[in-house]
Amino acid sequence: MRKIAFYGKGGIGKSTTASNVSAALSLMGKRVCQIGCDPKNDSTRLLLGHICQSTVLDILRTRDTGDIRKEDIIHTGFNGITCVEAGGPEPGVGCAGRGIIVALELLDRMKALPESDVILYDVLGDVVCGGFAMPIREGYAEEIYIVSSGELMSLYAANNIAKGIARFASRGKVRLAGIIGNSRNVPGEKELLLAFAERLHTHLAAFIPRDKTVNLAENHRQTVLQYAPDSLQAEVYRKLAETILSNEEGTIPKPMSFDEMEEMVARYGSED
Repeated sequence: MRKIAFYGKGGIGKSTTASNVSAALSLMGKRVCQIGCDPKNDSTRLLLGHICQSTVLDILRTRDTGDIRKEDIIHTGFNGITCVEAGGPEPGVGCAGRGIIVALELLDRMKALPESDVILYDVLGDVVCGGFAMPIREGYAEEIYIVSSGELMSLYAANNIAKGIARFASRGKVRLAGIIGNSRNVPGEKELLLAFAERLHTHLAAFIPRDKTVNLAENHRQTVLQYAPDSLQAEVYRKLAETILSNEEGTIPKPMSFDEMEEMVARYGSED
């Protein structure tokens, strides 16, 4: 079983990328499980066709652990993909990171997840606190992909995530599997991401072009693979899924200083 996590800055397109990759993998015949680790519980929206209304933490708030059934927290999405949303605390109350810990531990205790070829964790990465780092720290995920654009703060979040991976790699199997570039059409973006990946001691696994097809599919609450399966954008996600399945280039990253990042962004971002 491949245990994969997508990390990245909030709003960078992790969930869209994760859902399209999950869809592509399932259409390749793989048994896929996607677990959303974000209090917004929107990771699996495109796979389910709606926002998940029954997250792990929602159920825990209303029932004793012994009264929870697998079907309360395990949902089936597009092409049979298993979908789980960890959820989060009520707004303004509690710690979202702690919620991730509680949710993943419950799934473990219940042995709730069906057998899968690929488990994909979709994790918020603005702040790599103990809870959000749990998929890395506790070995839930071994292959970490960082989704980033060529914008400075997206790279800043990516670099922080790389620091977390480097910290835990020394005592476990977790490795940085690559950078997934999700384009924002900023100047010199692909060249910047290639240089950034090389500096982190990894590679650019894919560069996903900005395309209106993605927005149209999201408006219809579908992945691109479902909404426009014959589009060029669908082919981009298929190729990324194939890259992930064949990728054996896991590394221990070498994070940059903020000054180095600023200099790199200034250099490549000035090239139109």
